[in-house]
Amino acid sequence: MPDARENKISCSNYHIEIELTLEILSGKWKALLIWNLHLKETIRYNEFRRLIPSITQKMLTQQLKELEKYGIISRKVYPAVPPTVEYTLTALGNELIPIMEAMDCWGKRYVKEYRKMNMEK
Repeated sequence: MPDARENKISCSNYHIEIELTLEILSGKWKALLIWNLHLKETIRYNEFRRLIPSITQKMLTQQLKELEKYGIISRKVYPAVPPTVEYTLTALGNELIPIMEAMDCWGKRYVKEYRKMNMEK
């Protein structure tokens, strides 16, 4: 679970569990990483870099480590030179997919409504 951090909610003082979910998924990249793993099932580190070219190497590594720590993804290292690293969603990570699919549908509807609202002005 997320660590207690200054000015952040720690697991010991959530008011409602959705705060925990939002903390785990918070940030610009985590949802994209999870969604890409859902679509492709297994992704190597460098493939993430190709799929999301605007993410820095440092940020990608940090986000993957956090998702692994939370039990959302698993990391498998193959002994090779250079080492091959693959990421997959865990069972817990797969439970997030219906939530993310609902968010995707909502976002698509919102874009349509937003465009309609702005065309009427």
